[in-house]
Amino acid sequence: MPPSHEFSPIATELLVNNATFVSQFADQGLALAPILHLAIVACMDSRMDIFQMLGLRHGDAHIIRNAGGVVTDDVVRSLVVSQRLLKTQEIILIHHTDCGLQKISDEGFKDEIEQDCGTRPHWPTEAFEDPFDAVRESMKRLHGNPFLINKQNIRGFVYDVETGALLEATAR
Repeated sequence: MPPSHEFSPIATELLVNNATFVSQFADQGLALAPILHLAIVACMDSRMDIFQMLGLRHGDAHIIRNAGGVVTDDVVRSLVVSQRLLKTQEIILIHHTDCGLQKISDEGFKDEIEQDCGTRPHWPTEAFEDPFDAVRESMKRLHGNPFLINKQNIRGFVYDVETGALLEATAR
């Protein structure tokens, strides 16, 4: 079936919202490097507004998001650029309760995709049972990575989607 030339009403609404944003734009002149020298790795979950929950302003931090907030090779790539090129010195990891990756298994999810598409994904899904354990594993990966230069200020948290609280995932 050829692609439709009709535009999504959601995308159209977002473009209208952007026009309003442009008319009120006040972030001219922000530096390329984040003001707080901070990089945050968080889950892509739509219930988490990273700026709002941490009281951040535009330009304060790099925000890197993916499914689960897991430290993958691509997250490491972004953090290395953030540290080496843009001088960030601190990393905060934020996972959350009731994560979608807690509701699947790596192999089961890949089986479903392979059945649907005829090919198996080559990437790890990184499913987990406990978000606190997952944050600790991601912190461990960062501490062991030779390409990161600032490892002394790495902290991990789990955001409680029911209360809004950040709960620190301390080392075991």
